[in-house]
Amino acid sequence: EEHVIAVEEEAYSLGLLHGPEYKTTSVRYVYSSPTTPESTFDYDLVTRARTLRKVQTVPSGHNPSDYICRRLYAPGHDGARVPVTVLYRKGTAMDGSAPVLLYGYGSYGAAMPSDFRTGRLSLVDRGVVHATAHVRGGTDCGYSWYDPSGKGMQKKNTFLDFIAAANHLVEQRITSKGRIVIQGGSAGGLLVGAAMNMAEEGLFAGVIGEVPFVDVLNTMSDKSLPLTPPEWPEWGNPLESPEAYAYIRSYAPYEQLAPRRYPHVLATGGLCDPRVTYWEPAKWIARLRSVRTDDGLSLLKTNMGAGHAGKAGRFDKLDEVALVMAFALHVLQLSAPAAPHPP
Repeated sequence: EEHVIAVEEEAYSLGLLHGPEYKTTSVRYVYSSPTTPESTFDYDLVTRARTLRKVQTVPSGHNPSDYICRRLYAPGHDGARVPVTVLYRKGTAMDGSAPVLLYGYGSYGAAMPSDFRTGRLSLVDRGVVHATAHVRGGTDCGYSWYDPSGKGMQKKNTFLDFIAAANHLVEQRITSKGRIVIQGGSAGGLLVGAAMNMAEEGLFAGVIGEVPFVDVLNTMSDKSLPLTPPEWPEWGNPLESPEAYAYIRSYAPYEQLAPRRYPHVLATGGLCDPRVTYWEPAKWIARLRSVRTDDGLSLLKTNMGAGHAGKAGRFDKLDEVALVMAFALHVLQLSAPAAPHPP
């Protein structure tokens, strides 16, 4: 008899581990959530009982009951319900005063799992609410959430969904305007770059674009780049379609920069990146510095020995995570003052 495996949390990630036996009354699955480390269970299909076999070890220690995970639904500009996964520590005030780090991606049909990540906890333990917006462009709500709703000539749905998620967090009194830092990498960098231009002034305190695809119009117009022609089905071909050219230009983060006030911005790039070339974040930050009418931060960090995935090595990646966290804490004015030097 078909049935759904019962779980207790509002948002989670669950996947089956496929074994060689097809004629069996038990399966093994892996479960995690923003509060719960990855856990492996054996599940009896007849009795529906589950047996815990393994739990991910967190060396610094972790108590899932110290945290709360919620699934919200933000009303989109066209009536769509945009899922938002929220993680915060118990005791965090839900009166509109909490700072938020809002993450998104929304391209290529990639769904954002509501799984366990130790890297979030350092911010969450400092009172920051971590939110993931499951915007169109991914397959979080089925394939149509991506195609046709989140690509090509409907790509703006992705950016508008993200802004709707941010506004919903304000309306639910989880945070307030000017207390939100947004983060995205690669195509997620396009997302935060476009959202920064399209959102009302003052909504975001900071923007983190990691290897951000912000020069999309010029890149999609340069067929000498080896990855450009395969990308045309995703974004459109501005070389052959005037409509695609005009549509991409209407949201491209680089082209849409204009004289106005902007949030603080941190962009990162890799000199050896074949997917998002290093000059994309460099051009973006250079133009941002020239047009912004305030004295906000416009920071660029280019790794001279890295590609699209950043630093190699088991622990070197943590340096980049620390940089992003330090920027977010600084923008949100949560960074502790430096200890005084001894006399």
